[in-house]
Amino acid sequence: MSARVPVSVLVPIRNEAANLPRCLKSVEWADEIFVVDSQSTDGSIEIAQERGAKVVQFQFNGTWPKKKNWALENLSFRNEWVFILDADETLPAEAAAEFQKAIAEAGPLAGYWINRRFMFMGKWLRHAYYPNWNLRLFRHSLGRYEKLTETDTRSGDNEVHEHVIVEGPTGRLRSEMDHYAFPTVEVFVEKHNRYSNWEACVSAERRLSGSAAQISSDVVGRRRRLKQFSQRLPFRGLLRFLYVYVWQKGVPRRARGLLLRASPRVLRVSFGREDVRADPA
Repeated sequence: MSARVPVSVLVPIRNEAANLPRCLKSVEWADEIFVVDSQSTDGSIEIAQERGAKVVQFQFNGTWPKKKNWALENLSFRNEWVFILDADETLPAEAAAEFQKAIAEAGPLAGYWINRRFMFMGKWLRHAYYPNWNLRLFRHSLGRYEKLTETDTRSGDNEVHEHVIVEGPTGRLRSEMDHYAFPTVEVFVEKHNRYSNWEACVSAERRLSGSAAQISSDVVGRRRRLKQFSQRLPFRGLLRFLYVYVWQKGVPRRARGLLLRASPRVLRVSFGREDVRADPA
């Protein structure tokens, strides 16, 4: 496309030199790109600057606000619309034209949901973590990430599974993001541990179920209510395994599908890790 798409892309990072070039290349058509960094030491800052992104430093105080909400509150965006893209995510080439059209024809819409495809060890998990809808494209004055807890969840300085709450109706995009979330089993386990800490803290405060009513997506709200209900069921670990491996058809993935569900427990024992408390939200 010859014309820039009138959207400001927000990319939160910390030591993402391995992922950042792929991520930024996928949105090089955007009018503005902000990379919000947390004192990276691996060359991420130089990579972002070389590709024309504006780099801003974020200092985390340990609880709130976290990186994305801080950026939405404090950055001077050149455009009305913003898009949140993690460093391990990419957009397809056709997203540029769709974003251009969606913004131009938004009318009363405050935001758009986009689906994600999770990559595990280099391949798409067609039968797990899919569909995975996230509200990422929205008018920045009308959207903020929900605040589910003020405690230290030991999950880092970035929002984990909080969703954007917007003031107004929403639509859906056809383009799908690719999420290179789990390049190795070790990365999968580390993220599983970190995100489960977040969910355990949030669930302890009993805010997760109440927040579902505020999310402008029946699918996401329903998943949260089902997750809250499932926490009271016996044999939850076994039921979760059967749900993903059998009901969601992880069986055809053979060893990769089995490894996906078995690795958190196996490696927790191997490494003596006892902090896996719940499945990610």
